[in-house]
Amino acid sequence: MWLWIRDGRGIWFAVLGAAILVLYGIIPTFQPANFGRVYAAYGGIFIVLSILWGWQIDKIAPDRLDLLGGLIALIGVSIIMYWPRA
Repeated sequence: MWLWIRDGRGIWFAVLGAAILVLYGIIPTFQPANFGRVYAAYGGIFIVLSILWGWQIDKIAPDRLDLLGGLIALIGVSIIMYWPRA
């Protein structure tokens, strides 16, 4: 979608982007585990991948607060997914 909007790519980029976004929203609902935990983990990984995307694709280097926020997100994911429960 972004390439279609920002770079004026063809309509097929918009169609493909829309299909991917729909799948992106639907796929986590099919996870067999606790949906809330899976979705929280999904969100944390999304944050880190967004930072990496900006760095590699958009050539915007993350600053120390971006990296700290990504680390905090991954720590949160680890707690949600792997902390022992009674």
